[in-house]
Amino acid sequence: MPSDCISFKKTGYFSSLICDYLEEKPELNAFYHHFPKLENFENQIKEKSLSFQKESRDILVNSLREQYNGIAISDITRQNIEDLQKEHTYTITTGHQLNLFTGPLYFLYKIVSAINLSKALKAAYPKYNFVPVYWMATEDHDFDEINYFNFKGKKVQWNRDAKGAVGELPLDGLDAVLNLYSKELGASKNADYLRDLFNNAYLNHDNLADATRYLANELFKDYGLVIIDANAANLKKQFAPFVEGELFNQTSFKSVQETNKELSKAYNIQVNPREINLFYLKKNLRERIVFEDSVYKVLNTEISWSKEAIQKEVLEYPERFSPNVIMRPLYQEVILPNLCYIGGGGELAYWFQLKQSFKAVNVPFPILLLRNSVLIKTKQQTDKLKKLNISDEDIFLKRDTFINKKVREISNINIDFSPQKTHLEDQFKDLFKLAELTDKSFIGAVKAQEIKQLKGLEALEKRLLKAQKKTLADQVSRMTELQEQLFPSQSLQERNTNFSQFYLEYGAKLIPNLIENLEPLKGEFTILTL
Repeated sequence: MPSDCISFKKTGYFSSLICDYLEEKPELNAFYHHFPKLENFENQIKEKSLSFQKESRDILVNSLREQYNGIAISDITRQNIEDLQKEHTYTITTGHQLNLFTGPLYFLYKIVSAINLSKALKAAYPKYNFVPVYWMATEDHDFDEINYFNFKGKKVQWNRDAKGAVGELPLDGLDAVLNLYSKELGASKNADYLRDLFNNAYLNHDNLADATRYLANELFKDYGLVIIDANAANLKKQFAPFVEGELFNQTSFKSVQETNKELSKAYNIQVNPREINLFYLKKNLRERIVFEDSVYKVLNTEISWSKEAIQKEVLEYPERFSPNVIMRPLYQEVILPNLCYIGGGGELAYWFQLKQSFKAVNVPFPILLLRNSVLIKTKQQTDKLKKLNISDEDIFLKRDTFINKKVREISNINIDFSPQKTHLEDQFKDLFKLAELTDKSFIGAVKAQEIKQLKGLEALEKRLLKAQKKTLADQVSRMTELQEQLFPSQSLQERNTNFSQFYLEYGAKLIPNLIENLEPLKGEFTILTL
């Protein structure tokens, strides 16, 4: 599988915040801890070792044993779970929603990044163990974000009413989804595998959390992936002191607000904190907790408490308190011996808002790593790109820019009015000087005339380009079709296409090839030819 790379910045699909982070711009130093380099993990290990206790390891391992009860797991995954009881074992964590049949491709890339970073760390620090962890977002309640996946340009969707945490959702109606999906798969050995995988995950389990655990385990069990559902009473009990701090002291609200003031001077803010960043969680219910009129309330319900009553509720039922996006990262770092969180650009953007809130509660802030991003091309597509003289950088351009650039390159006529515009601007400089010397009231008229003539040149340039595109319609059509294949709906392939579209063609080789080619610490966008 040949591979190539392009910088994240040159793709045009990543924010200035992420690009500046990858370039280690000093303006961002205050918002993260150690930069993701192999040599920086040594200090991260030391800091985590001082804060993570044996009792927490015992609770974690017992919880994982319960969650894996009755599931066929590989020896390497079982060993990784047991190793978590040892003080020299640490986790590398990525998290994701419970998207139907994994959702977009980057679900795979996140997990592969965690697996490969764990391997790289073991090679660099052989006396320690490093376990790749997938944190299932079982407590989310945004069902509309996860109830579909895209396959061959079609949306495969699970329609049903949903309330409360998605992990607890029963799987009614997914037999009908399988029937529709199965027709699209066709007949082949790989199609049969995908049917069986979907069937075993969603028709043989009771809820979405169990189905997703089965699915992720089947795909990655050979690599020792450990999957955790943190919606568990024994894990939440460890987090209870932090829940109390949030309820009574607004700990994260104050810290994140302070950070946002500084971060917003140069970058967009990803999320805004609530005064209380917790939900109340029960069957078919996940609603925000607020403090109003000296009473704690659950929005859209009749549930309320005094301070003493909610303190008792936290003590007796810690599992009923669910962290939102601001508090979830802290919960993760409290219950895992974690060194690094691997996420997409949007995730890292809100992690940059959290360093102060971690400091306020004396929990080590993890290393933040941008997950691997990948564009997969077939050999046929690669050959076509070469024949059309389309470079890796070209293919990432936005549609209009891409077409205009290629039309100019393949045209015998150079339709670029930049020299004419420059000449016109130079002429108007002389006219401005003349107006300044004679009558300043004419400066406005001169400016208006300059704008009018520049707009006229731009309009003429666009019309000539349009005419040239028509002349080169066949070549433009082939280029556009090729870009659409690689960037469906003019977005990154990894944010749109489901893994099964590639598994259908490449089968069991798909994930091993990703494992072989993705380098999590390289810091570049990977282009693979299958």
